[in-house]
Amino acid sequence: MPDPDLGSRHLRWERRGAVAWVFIERPERRNALTSNMYFGIRRAVDTVNYSSSLRALVITGTGDVFAPGGELGGQHNDSDVDYGALLGTGVLPFEAIRESRKPVIASVNGLCMGGGLLITMLSDVAIASERAVFGAPELERGVADAFHAAILPEHVGIAVARDMLFTSRRLSAQEALQFGLVARVVPHEQLQAETDAVVAAVLRAAPKARIALKRLVNARYGAVDKITFDESLAGDEVIEGFRSFMDKRPPSWVPEE
Repeated sequence: MPDPDLGSRHLRWERRGAVAWVFIERPERRNALTSNMYFGIRRAVDTVNYSSSLRALVITGTGDVFAPGGELGGQHNDSDVDYGALLGTGVLPFEAIRESRKPVIASVNGLCMGGGLLITMLSDVAIASERAVFGAPELERGVADAFHAAILPEHVGIAVARDMLFTSRRLSAQEALQFGLVARVVPHEQLQAETDAVVAAVLRAAPKARIALKRLVNARYGAVDKITFDESLAGDEVIEGFRSFMDKRPPSWVPEE
């Protein structure tokens, strides 16, 4: 089976027996996810699900970064086709991960924010390095992220979810374990070995029964209001949020005093 075209040179596909690994590799932008990278992760999930020989997918990052969320600098052209321009928020992989019939494992090697946090929460099992840091700073950029609103409170509770969303509070790996963002935290040098062990354990579960149980567990999540999300992404606050990020200044809504 040839390696699939994930649509972005910043995603590396590696097959290890019956398990596919996708590495997020964009060190020059700290692994910020372009629309094509989001779409490529979604395509990887679909590839594994429709493969007759692959049994699971592992998503991980490189260096000290897992995924910091979406690209804020507008540098999205990493292939001949701009999937974001074609599909809008349809490029996002979150529902594909949530609904994947085959297990998706997040191996969180470092900084994990925004869209990376959603990938982590929606994976079947998330293992984190002790170096990992977690956050959801979208409101600082003017984005009302409906996925976070639906998913995050179910993991950490409403009070901590509000704290993370409204104040951009970051959680350490141990705090993430305590509050339920991840299932396991291990020393950094043991992350790959622990990930391999988790994948092997998950694949010992009966596939049909596992899918049925996943459906029941994931039903706890709230509905994702895509209309609100799309309206927010098209709003003036997002434009100002992204401009202020590029200009390295506070957004205009922050009081001067």
